[in-house]
Amino acid sequence: MTIDKSLKVRAALMRTRSVLTRAERIEKLQASDRWQDGDSPVGLAKVRVYKLSMKKKKKEKAEDAPEAKGKKK
Repeated sequence: MTIDKSLKVRAALMRTRSVLTRAERIEKLQASDRWQDGDSPVGLAKVRVYKLSMKKKKKEKAEDAPEAKGKKK
């Protein structure tokens, strides 16, 4: 049998995870001052996971391209 495309490891690296581990949730809560030492790690508050999107780089102006191509070693 073959493995479904959604279960492959390389596909998992491209997606944003929607669930954090307990340690990651505690770190986020500490950063926002919602966690104090001694609090129970069971029943943690919800933590929003932000989806990161990469901005596309703008192409160089058309004027710069011929000059760069004209220079050869």
